[in-house]
Amino acid sequence: MSFIGKVAIVTGAASGIGAATAKALAREGARVALVDKDEEKLQEVANQCAQLGNKPLIITADVTIDEDVRTIVKNTIDNFGQLDVLVNNAGIVRYSTFLDENLMEHFDLHMNTNLRSMVYLTHLAAPYLIKTKGNIVNNSSIGALRVIGNVQGPYSVSKAGVNHFTRCVALDLAPHGVRVNDVAAGGTNTNILENAGIPNGDELWKEYIKDRTVLKKMSEPEEIADLIIFLASDKARSITGSTYVCDNGTLLL
Repeated sequence: MSFIGKVAIVTGAASGIGAATAKALAREGARVALVDKDEEKLQEVANQCAQLGNKPLIITADVTIDEDVRTIVKNTIDNFGQLDVLVNNAGIVRYSTFLDENLMEHFDLHMNTNLRSMVYLTHLAAPYLIKTKGNIVNNSSIGALRVIGNVQGPYSVSKAGVNHFTRCVALDLAPHGVRVNDVAAGGTNTNILENAGIPNGDELWKEYIKDRTVLKKMSEPEEIADLIIFLASDKARSITGSTYVCDNGTLLL
């Protein structure tokens, strides 16, 4: 699945699935624009990408800020002159129920980070993707497909929006030769809860997730990256508007 001569943007590239995807693209020959607001971790990933392939472009940006989103596309085009793949990976999770006092704060944060930013970046990137007949892969979650626990409501709603946005924009862009798909990951071995500010949350969460899969395991970020790379490649040239699940069989239970 060679990406030689291709340019990709990966948001949320400083860690987890985003970092794994960026490195996989670099390994396959792509020139990659790495996007995240954590500049220190972003530089570490950039160094790793450079060892695997082309030197990446570092863009320190917050996807919830419109000006930053505009900078992402502008800097990528200014530096590389084209765009072939957009990986909308940036996202957050904050646990809350619909009865919590701070519900709307958490709801708006999820919608702005997980969905609105994706819509705006896609809107800005689309003209360049049309020129290259490129494609988009959005990062969703199995939380979009089934209610999992009572503390992931705002997160799950935002991810359900990602799935439907994927289908809507896939229909819009199909006449222009641009494909759009999303990956619904289950429990993945990342530091998402640590990033959410939950002390020791990751280890507790990982054990909880493993017990609720038929394969009794979590995915590694590289496994999700492999699926993203497939959907972004020419091997998936007939696939658009689809949601691909990688959850170790969680939805079977």
